[in-house]
Amino acid sequence: MQRIWLSSYPPGVPSDIDPTQYDSLVSLLEEAFRRHPQDPVSVCMDRWMSYGQLDRYSAALGAYLQSLGLSAGARVAIMLPNLPQFLVTMAAVLRAGYTCVNVNPLYTARELEHQLRDSGAEAVVILENFAHTLEEVIDHTPVRHVVLASFGDLLGFWYGRWMTFLVRHVAKLVPAFKLPLQGPGGARTIVPWRQALESGQAQTLKPAAVNRDSIAFLQYTGGTTGPSKGAVLTHGNVIAAILQAEAWFTPALSKVGDPRHANHIMALPLYHIFALTLMLLVMRHGAHATLIPNPRDIPKFVEVLKSRPFNVLPAVNTLFNGLLNNARFRQLDFSSLVLSQAGGMAASEGTARQWQKVTGCAMIEGWGMSETCAIGTNNPVTNTEFTGTIGLPLPSVEIAIKDDDGQDQPPGGVGEICIRGPNVMTGYYNKPQETAQVFTPDGYMRTGDIGIMDERGYIRIVDRKKDMIIVSGFNVYPTEIDNVVSTCPGVLECAAVGVPDPHSGEAVKLYVVRSDPTLTEEQVLRFCHDNLTGYKRPKYIEFRDELPKSNVGKILRRELRGKT
Repeated sequence: MQRIWLSSYPPGVPSDIDPTQYDSLVSLLEEAFRRHPQDPVSVCMDRWMSYGQLDRYSAALGAYLQSLGLSAGARVAIMLPNLPQFLVTMAAVLRAGYTCVNVNPLYTARELEHQLRDSGAEAVVILENFAHTLEEVIDHTPVRHVVLASFGDLLGFWYGRWMTFLVRHVAKLVPAFKLPLQGPGGARTIVPWRQALESGQAQTLKPAAVNRDSIAFLQYTGGTTGPSKGAVLTHGNVIAAILQAEAWFTPALSKVGDPRHANHIMALPLYHIFALTLMLLVMRHGAHATLIPNPRDIPKFVEVLKSRPFNVLPAVNTLFNGLLNNARFRQLDFSSLVLSQAGGMAASEGTARQWQKVTGCAMIEGWGMSETCAIGTNNPVTNTEFTGTIGLPLPSVEIAIKDDDGQDQPPGGVGEICIRGPNVMTGYYNKPQETAQVFTPDGYMRTGDIGIMDERGYIRIVDRKKDMIIVSGFNVYPTEIDNVVSTCPGVLECAAVGVPDPHSGEAVKLYVVRSDPTLTEEQVLRFCHDNLTGYKRPKYIEFRDELPKSNVGKILRRELRGKT
């Protein structure tokens, strides 16, 4: 197809990237360790970690994981917030030849059990704050090895111990738990993170037999017709995404001079594909990231931003908005900020205008999915104002606007946004039918977003083909909510839809038909609290005598959306 968008590329941005320059992500990481041993890779709560330390720690943890006898490509779940332990664990799993399964630490027991079972994870590295959730489900999962991290494990000897004490005993953020040493499948190993590290230091990390076709990540994304699915992202997929992001961001990063000196703010969770891809780009450059464990605490977040110049700030619209509403944030020095990257959810024009007014830096919106390593389209980073579009296809990415029959639409034609490129997943883990349904005969992946491409190659999303709801950048799938709430005592049937929300972009509204007329809103909310993670919980509940349905009995969500 003719790539009409190339003529709109900023000067110096290549039309294509070469992902074959690395054999695997292990090669990319070890190149960074070799080139920048003394340079910082991260700072968290004013405690720095160098590339040399990340090299040594990840080699030790990787050697420990190998000593457990896991087979090549075994899945290791990572259930950690934005702490240095995440970087060490991710690098360790990849260097040991295993597959990373990123898990939201705030998952409920039901959600965690599904992901561990579906991925076949044999080991999990988890912050002790969330171990009580694992305790509820571990006997129903294939997990046989648990590594328990504490908050202060990598924050220095005395300071780290003090922070762990505060988290455990003052803030009381570590609920009591007791993980069983014996399960249905036999004995388990349960060791503290530091002990695993020390054990691995006495061993040697064996070279991983991986290549670009090996699976690097199972990145779970919600299912429109059932439970969440693991997008299979190979080493080659992720390498391509890193290089595509690098090619696109270079015009902005060149303002810093040497990209190794750039300070990237990592407030978005690293288990999310958006932040994960950008963190790997940081390592590719030998730059460093400021890790923000709890970005919801805006005052503390602002104090961190105040402590040193920052250059790259990726965020979702709600986080940009939260910062703008803090008076101290508006007083910061923004002279070093060269890139404000918006993604994960639609950016609002009002927030974008206010952001540029306060910071002097235009908000640059992009679009991607877990299935595409967060890479798809982006506005040029040379833009001086917000466009309201999702921009242009990135290097080596092809976008086609297709109608329901799979025919390409000309510029200005409305259709489903379909994507093809080296960053696109190979499929859904152990789900051949769903994989076949999502790809077109000519190799494009159907995204479920309806859009228009203009004659310059800029794309605008006009609707969603799927019923997906996007809450603060997180995908919420109504079918999952329906399935969960349908098991609530007193519920006959239900349907979830997305409604506009000024803070989160969209919020979940739940329509319920009761079988028990005494069922209350509070009871439904309590049930949702126990079974759904925070961003999936309904913000609004409305009881109905009946729900609109088609002539074959299918609930018509579009009619419910039209009445909200």
